Amino acid sequence: MSPEKPSPRTKRACVASEEERAWVTFYRRVGHDLAIATEVLAQLDADPEMKRAHLALYLCCKESFRLHKARLARNKRIGQFVRWLCHGLFVRPVQALRHAGRQGGNLAVECLPEPVKEPAVPQVRQLTREPEFAQAASAFGPPATSPTATTDAIGANGAELAASASSRTKASRSAA
Repeated sequence: MSPEKPSPRTKRACVASEEERAWVTFYRRVGHDLAIATEVLAQLDADPEMKRAHLALYLCCKESFRLHKARLARNKRIGQFVRWLCHGLFVRPVQALRHAGRQGGNLAVECLPEPVKEPAVPQVRQLTREPEFAQAASAFGPPATSPTATTDAIGANGAELAASASSRTKASRSAA
């Protein structure tokens, strides 16, 4: 048996059939693989005759690019939504708690009870207006103070109480 040499004509037919098989696989793969679509599109753009012969493949490559861009835009929108959702679920509540904590200190100071007024102060005012107690007060030594002077002294004490309450409010605000 002698080995037969393939004729040049059958060799070309085999190459052509393999080329056709390769082009057929490109038709299948360009829809899923962007790198292959890029390469095939570059080859078809370089040779106008090949582009006319494989116009459907050219259009499949173009469609693959368009779908890829649409997929990227969709992924971008989904990413923006996820960022917005995470910000709303995790970041904003923490910011609100911080703000409430800052405002809570001021609120706590405002909830403190008013400074207690001395219940004897009105009684002292009433008694100093009566003449018999005014005489008794003058007998104890220093010149008797007029009822208005006593009221002014009591008013000064009330002002001191208000000033101390105000300073407590300012101190708690600066501490918060």
